[in-house]
Amino acid sequence: MFRLLLFLSLPALSIAAEFSLSGIATRVRTHHPMLKVARMAVEEARGRQLGSGRLANPTLETSFQNESRVSPRTAVFAIDQSFPITKRLSLEKRLTSQLVIAAELEVLDAERRLIAEARSHAIKIVALEKQRALRQQQTELAKKLSEFAKSRAEKGELSPLDAAQAQVDAQRLLLEARRLETESISLRGALKPMLGVAPRESLIISGDLPSLVMPGITPWQQRADYQLAQTKTTAAQTDAALAHSKRVQDVSAGFFAAREGQDQPAGNRENTGFVGFRISIPLPFWNRNQGEIAEKKAAAERQRLEADALGKQIASEADTARREMQAHADLARETRDKLLPLVIEQTSKLEKAYENGQTDLLTVLRARDQRLQLEAAALDAVRDFHLARIRYEAATGASKP
Repeated sequence: MFRLLLFLSLPALSIAAEFSLSGIATRVRTHHPMLKVARMAVEEARGRQLGSGRLANPTLETSFQNESRVSPRTAVFAIDQSFPITKRLSLEKRLTSQLVIAAELEVLDAERRLIAEARSHAIKIVALEKQRALRQQQTELAKKLSEFAKSRAEKGELSPLDAAQAQVDAQRLLLEARRLETESISLRGALKPMLGVAPRESLIISGDLPSLVMPGITPWQQRADYQLAQTKTTAAQTDAALAHSKRVQDVSAGFFAAREGQDQPAGNRENTGFVGFRISIPLPFWNRNQGEIAEKKAAAERQRLEADALGKQIASEADTARREMQAHADLARETRDKLLPLVIEQTSKLEKAYENGQTDLLTVLRARDQRLQLEAAALDAVRDFHLARIRYEAATGASKP
C-alpha cells in the first residue's frame, strides 16, 4: 500500500534540472528543438545533391504497323539518349555541393544566435539571484533597524514615526525582492525550451559570474553567417555559369532497328530489315537563355554586395561590443573599489550615530538606499559586461562556453 501511494505521488514531485553557465552552449546544441529542425534542411540539401548531375534516363520506342496494300508489315525498335554538350552536369553537381555547405553553415549560424540568446538569459538569471540576495541582506538590516527603532520608541527615546518608517523601508525591500523573483520566473520560462527542459521542471542555473577579463581579439571572418554569405556568393556565381551552359539544349542520339515483311502474290513472304543511327541537335536560333543568364548574373552580384555589407556590419558589432565590455568593466571596478567602500563606511558611521541619538532615521535610510543603489549598480555593470562579452563572442563567431 505504501509503495502504491508513493508511486501515485511521483508526478506531484518537483523535478529540478540544474545547469552550469559553462554547460549552456552544449545543452542548446543538443536539445534545442529549432536546431533539430534546422539540421533536417542539411539532409534535404544532401538529398538534392544525390540526384544532381545525372543524365536523363534513355527512352525506348517501339512501333508496329500491319501490312496493307501500299505498305508492308513493319516493327520498329529504337533507343535514344540525351546528353549535354556543355558542362551543365558538372555545374549542377558543384552547385548542389555548395548548397549543402550553405545549409550546414545555416545550422551553425542558428546555433550561434540561439546559444547567445540562451547564455544571455542564463547570465540575467544569475545576476537576478545576486540582486535578490542583496535585497534580502538589506531587508534583514532594515528589520533589525525597525526592531531597534520600535524598542526605543516604546521606551519613549525615539518617535513612533521612526519605527513606522523603518518598517515601511523593510517592506519596500521585500517587495523589490519579489519583483526580481517575477523577472527570474519569466527568464526561466523563456530559457526552458532552449535547453529541452519540460515546463513542469524547475530550472536551476549554478555557478557564479566569471571575472571581468577582456577576451582576446578574435577575427570576425570565422562567423558562420559571413561564411554563409561567401558560400552563397560562390553558389550564385556557379548558378550563373549553369544558366550560361543552358544556351545550347541537350543533344539526343540513338539507334533504331526495323524489320519489314510483305506477302508476295505467289504465296511467298519477303522479309527485310535495317539498322540506323540518328542524332537530334537543337539549333539555338531564337532562344539562347538570355533572360535567365541576366537574372543569375544580377543575383550573383547582389549576393556579393550583401556579403560585403554583412562584413561591415559584423565588424561594427564586434567593435561596439568590445567597447561596451571595457566601459562596463571600468564602471564595475570604479563602483566596487572606490565608491562603495566610502559609502559603506559612511553608512556604518551614520548607523552608530543614530543609535547614539546624534542623527535622524531619514538620514540613515537615505545612506542605506545609496549603498543599495551602488551595490545594485555594481552588479548591473558586471551583468552588462558579460552580456556584452556574449554579444562580442556571437559577433565574432567565437565558440566558447
